[in-house]
Amino acid sequence: MKKGIFLLAAILFLNSISVSAFSFRKKEARDREAEYIHNVLKQEEKEKYERKKLDYKPSGYMTVEEYEALSVYRDKFQEKIEIPKKVRESDMKYVPVPTYRIVRYNDPPGSPELNITKKFYKMRQYNGQGITSPDFSIMVYPVVYYYPDSASTASDLFVIKLEEDGSNLSKILKANVKKRFPDPIISTEKSIDNSYAFRTLTPIDFSSDGTKLLVKEKIGSSQDGIWKTNAIVYDFDTQMSYNLVELRDSIIYYWKENKGLNLDEARWDIYPLGFLKDEPHRIAAYGYAYTGKKPVFLGIWSVDSHGEQSRLMTFDPESIELSVNGFKIVQDGVEKPIILEQEEKALKKMEEQTAKEAKEKEKADFKQMELEYKQKIKQMDAEFKEQRKDFLKQQNIGGTTTFNEAPTEFREIKIKQLQKDIKKGEKELEKQLKYIQKLDEKLQKMQNL
Repeated sequence: MKKGIFLLAAILFLNSISVSAFSFRKKEARDREAEYIHNVLKQEEKEKYERKKLDYKPSGYMTVEEYEALSVYRDKFQEKIEIPKKVRESDMKYVPVPTYRIVRYNDPPGSPELNITKKFYKMRQYNGQGITSPDFSIMVYPVVYYYPDSASTASDLFVIKLEEDGSNLSKILKANVKKRFPDPIISTEKSIDNSYAFRTLTPIDFSSDGTKLLVKEKIGSSQDGIWKTNAIVYDFDTQMSYNLVELRDSIIYYWKENKGLNLDEARWDIYPLGFLKDEPHRIAAYGYAYTGKKPVFLGIWSVDSHGEQSRLMTFDPESIELSVNGFKIVQDGVEKPIILEQEEKALKKMEEQTAKEAKEKEKADFKQMELEYKQKIKQMDAEFKEQRKDFLKQQNIGGTTTFNEAPTEFREIKIKQLQKDIKKGEKELEKQLKYIQKLDEKLQKMQNL
């Protein structure tokens, strides 16, 4: 019994040796090289697949080339920057959220002033209240700079183009300094030779057609107050500004010739009010002289927006009408807690639904990635198998194993094989066409019923 078992084992062993001996075939260098390249390409595809999964949710892992591409300098004035939207989370506790409304900017006329606080001297820059044009197409706002070396200030006036879509309130709320034009439309003197000097620009109002902007420039010293105020008009059509010095000259001339008051020897100033309602191309201003304990009213004066035809209008402030054209936003309250509570409930449902959809999408995307990867590997294996089959067939026939120098017999075999594949494909196509024709006939019959 034992001898029979040993004999059977010996026969099986010899059979396995004989099979392996016949199936073994020494691979040539080109065959081994092709197999090596095939495995390398498969490994590359695997790495691409793994990297694609890793990049599905961006991480800090990247190549040097990718890092350098992301680190290239971009001009902030040329780049379009989206303003991030403030997103409330569903578990957010009640915090008073301000609400805003639009009001007239220059109301009452001549009232706009800069609200500079002590924080300005630490930050060394102050962005003033913006004023929008009557058609809500642009916003103008002043910027004041502080130079600690001389304790002096200077100012620029910038323009921001507002978005075309949305309500007027949303246009103003979305205005951002990153969207401003790089060059200011009006600038003050920026030399720091004169210690404690201040120069500021304050927009007063737009003209009724929005083509002109009235600005007052205050020049003075933080030690002894304001020296003088200049009225400046910027014309958006010509992109030029006009310092209306003729207005001050006319006031000085009138009071010296008619009243014998030499304003050059007194402290006095003007207060630009805005554009006249009946004459929209002219601006009006108060005049005051500080010649004693009580300021002296010097009348209401007007001048053309280009500094021409300045004249005394009246000594009665109630007798003139001014147009108020620009707009600004002011806070008019805060959202009620009940609004946040209702929003919280809605956001919780939305977040749950969003999280569920995101999870399902991620699962589907990963499945699609895996499917594409497996199909690619399957295709590569099939191509390599076919290529190797041709290689072995060519090797058996004889001659070199380079396809460019294939023997005539191998070429004939390949041609016959391709012809067979073409016939097979034609038969499949013919079969599909017949099936489509049959469906079409069936559809026509149903439509004719």
